[in-house]
Amino acid sequence: MSMRKVPLVSGEYYHIYNRGNSKQKIFVNDKDRDRFLKLLYLCNSKQSIDFREQIVRAKINAWDFEKGESIVNIGAWVLMPNHFHLYLSTNAEALLPQDNAIIIFMHKVLTAYSKYFNTKYNRTGSLFEGKFKSVHIENDIQAKYLFSYIHLNPIKLIYPKWGEQGIKNEKEALKFLDSYKWSSYLDYLGIIRPENKIIDRVNFLNYFISERSFQEEIFEWIKIQDE
Repeated sequence: MSMRKVPLVSGEYYHIYNRGNSKQKIFVNDKDRDRFLKLLYLCNSKQSIDFREQIVRAKINAWDFEKGESIVNIGAWVLMPNHFHLYLSTNAEALLPQDNAIIIFMHKVLTAYSKYFNTKYNRTGSLFEGKFKSVHIENDIQAKYLFSYIHLNPIKLIYPKWGEQGIKNEKEALKFLDSYKWSSYLDYLGIIRPENKIIDRVNFLNYFISERSFQEEIFEWIKIQDE
């Protein structure tokens, strides 16, 4: 196994991301996105869970499955048409002695999803562009920026160049984010939904006084970092 450029150290925080091979779409429709989210939940376990056998054929709601203790903590996530972003740390109380928990978790998620996607769309070969990428989050400013970046990422779908040109209409951007269910943005707004089970806010710093401050401050963090 090749060494990673950024070692994944237990107890540290990381920005994890990957995209489709040759920038291809990895989520064609909402059913694909829903499967990936359920895998984020189910694969975050010491158990080896067979989605087809234990969920589909057993006719069990994936969100109701008792997966046991989590091996990583997920602080934020977003799905885009051809890539995804996660903010992760290891669960210190559930460390796996033989390997790094993040590597195990990501291997389980990406392998299971690739198998699902290739079978569904009758394709072969690698779905993702090599190994997942990782960036070590070293300080508070970097962490705040990452929270902003992840939750504002969907705005690219309506303003493709917002990263370079900024967000000129924040009201319209917020309206779009309120309707975009494929990120943890709604979870931080206090919306009750099954996907709440993916994130673990306890193990991440609480930067927000309220849901309103969360909406306001994610734009401010982006501006501060850019400056």
